[in-house]
Amino acid sequence: MTSSELWTRATADRYDAEETEMSSAAVLGPTLAFLSDLAGDGRALEFAIGTGRVGVPLRERGVPVAGIELSEHMAAVLRRKVDEETLPVAIGDMATTVVPGRFSLVYLVYNTITNLLTQDEQVECFRNAARHLEPGGRFVIELGVPPLRFLPPGQVAVPFDVSERHLGFDTFDLVEQILVSHHFTLDSKGEGEGDDGRYRRGASRHRYAWPAELDLMARIAGLELERRVADWEGAPFTQDSAKHISVWRKPA
Repeated sequence: MTSSELWTRATADRYDAEETEMSSAAVLGPTLAFLSDLAGDGRALEFAIGTGRVGVPLRERGVPVAGIELSEHMAAVLRRKVDEETLPVAIGDMATTVVPGRFSLVYLVYNTITNLLTQDEQVECFRNAARHLEPGGRFVIELGVPPLRFLPPGQVAVPFDVSERHLGFDTFDLVEQILVSHHFTLDSKGEGEGDDGRYRRGASRHRYAWPAELDLMARIAGLELERRVADWEGAPFTQDSAKHISVWRKPA
């Protein structure tokens, strides 16, 4: 068990409904194209595969996919979509869990590397990726750039979503490199019944890391930076980019 916080059954059951935008064709199309191109004719391994938002449609594209997932509840939701033979999932943490075989692609999307709350665990995650890669294979991470430039002296919170149904903001411990994402989500009474006017509160802890820190982790694991872009469409990564897609390669 790592320091990652476990997703509960209730959170897993409502995850897909609350992430409809991230599951849309507009978001998934470029993501799947990027990953399938890197996988080529090989196999892909998704760390923290969750409910299969990316892994299931990537498998439907013809890429053989396996997954590692810490939460049995999240994996149970995935299992409603696809059977174990089609998309095998190992229950365990992404820093140490080993699955059979070698892969041309290992990937982590949607900021999931930050679920590991210590630098040592994040380093081990890179080592685990390298352990599973065949020579010439790639490790891909999608991660937001820490928004510390929005923190004037004395401020510890940064909003990331202010919409009709959801309020979200992050608070920061700048010494420990820990952020806490706070969510206030408008609850619904049920299908077709409208809203009950109450907000459900949730929070999760994350260890943020800069791109340069990840590059050093990759070097420790024997991987080399091959490419860094600002989004799945391949836009250039600049000092104003809010996130990055980084690709490290295992030397042949």
